[in-house]
Amino acid sequence: MGPLQGLRVVEMAGLGPAPFAGMMLSDLGADVIRIDRKAKGAGDGFDAVKRANFVDRGRRSVAIDLKREAGVALALQLIAASDAVIEGFRPGVMERLGLGPDVCLAANPKLVYGRVTGWGQTGPLAATVGHDINYIALTGALHAIGAGETPSPPLNLVGDFGGGAMMLAFGVLCALWESQRSGKGQVVDAAMTDGASLLMAMIYGFKANGAWRDARASNLLDGGAPFYGAYACSDGKCVAIGPLEPQFFSAFVEGLGLDAADLGDRWDPRNWSAWRAAIGAAFSTRPRDEWARVFAGSDACVTPILDMSEAPDHPHNTARATFVRGPHGPEPQPAPRFSRTPGEIAHPPAQPGADSEAILSERGFSAARIAELKAAGAI
Repeated sequence: MGPLQGLRVVEMAGLGPAPFAGMMLSDLGADVIRIDRKAKGAGDGFDAVKRANFVDRGRRSVAIDLKREAGVALALQLIAASDAVIEGFRPGVMERLGLGPDVCLAANPKLVYGRVTGWGQTGPLAATVGHDINYIALTGALHAIGAGETPSPPLNLVGDFGGGAMMLAFGVLCALWESQRSGKGQVVDAAMTDGASLLMAMIYGFKANGAWRDARASNLLDGGAPFYGAYACSDGKCVAIGPLEPQFFSAFVEGLGLDAADLGDRWDPRNWSAWRAAIGAAFSTRPRDEWARVFAGSDACVTPILDMSEAPDHPHNTARATFVRGPHGPEPQPAPRFSRTPGEIAHPPAQPGADSEAILSERGFSAARIAELKAAGAI
């Protein structure tokens, strides 16, 4: 049903951003086949019902021995019959497997070859290992996040998923759009350092205008301003506040019972300590959910900070069915939403190699040929 229905994608099994991009494409209707590495006992002990890796949902799996010539040839055949391939290995790995861009584009000149890495395919750090925290460290993003002497890692949302997976999915779709006119494919080089830097465009603009300091928790949107941040309530739970605009701030101070005239100009950083103390003292007098009721329906920009056990049950999230209840608990639904062609979770994570025969049969392989590949150990 999704808007990408009819799009064929091959995903090389891996970790982090490439699987997340594969999930996004699958959620929105693409037929994404994951090529898993075939190993001794591939699939043994893997229970798709018990495994709650939501990022692996929606794709079917074919397990191929890429150390065998027949396996590489088979993988190339599947890639060549697809619109796009996505991979998240370190630079040079796909080339050493015999499945690099030159080989795949020669087999299908319209193919979009999507690659996501931390540092990119080129540059002095391209071959260096790392993780999300290392990649965003070089972008300015990590330095700006946190309130203490050292930055706080923002989970792996900024590098792996925002700067990596989403940029890969966006880049692949852009290249597919262009290939419809040119008839030519191309390589998409999605580097998490590039993507995370792009996510910082507005903040770099603030800095260029002299409106941002390279000191954590000293700016408008990094927790420095007392009217944009989090506060603890009497029960130890927290609320988030963000009444930036004057009319929203008026509703905020009214609901909190403060007199703004007593605390000075809120935009003057010299008054921020007084404002922070007053706001903190007020919130500490009641539990979080009581404050949520006080500000319910107002324009004060105050919301309860929910943990992952609470968030799926919030009335707004339940009204929009933002989460679906599965055997392992709440699972985020596909996003964004479409009025005519909604996305959907096609099925739970597939056992590696569970769909090998079905996939090959769909792709035109005869039963005899599939049997040959099994006998040869290629699948």
